[in-house]
Amino acid sequence: MKVGLLFGSFNPIHTGHLILANYMATNTDLDTVWLVVSPQNPFKPSNTLLHEFDRLHMVTLAIADNPNLGVSNIEFSMPKPSYTIDTLTYLQEKYPSYEFVLIMGEDNLALFPKWKNYERILEYHQVYVYPRSGSVLEEIATYPNMKFVKAPILDISATFIRQCIREEKSIKYMVPDEVIAYIKVHKLYQ
Repeated sequence: MKVGLLFGSFNPIHTGHLILANYMATNTDLDTVWLVVSPQNPFKPSNTLLHEFDRLHMVTLAIADNPNLGVSNIEFSMPKPSYTIDTLTYLQEKYPSYEFVLIMGEDNLALFPKWKNYERILEYHQVYVYPRSGSVLEEIATYPNMKFVKAPILDISATFIRQCIREEKSIKYMVPDEVIAYIKVHKLYQ
């Protein structure tokens, strides 16, 4: 089985994440895409993150009716911050018959050489890169295990959604209805 891994804070998950994940699962050679909820990204401040279990629950609600997508909390039990190479290594040991592919945005290419053991990621795993508006291709984009996928470009950000919630503006259509209901019931991001 060929599994695409879309890592993210999903703070909260939004339609941009879902459209991308579904596109990758249905328009590439991937059998499925797992959304990997990261408790703490080493490049982002953790003080703005909602509790990891709330974020995991929102992802679970958002993908419940899509058999092409899965959710993973694999990083919850790993040391923090989470490093992609450690997660990939752990998953490969846990599922030796699976082939894991890293899915990342073009905007991450500039930072990719700063990732822990990025060379090992490129040596042992394919990386499917999707376009992001305003991104400039980096030299690393020429590595053989990088594959560029012409996925739709959606400029929706979780930061913008959190701001809308704080300002009591509508987030309808940016976030699945089930997730909006969860946010309202639990008074999140206010």
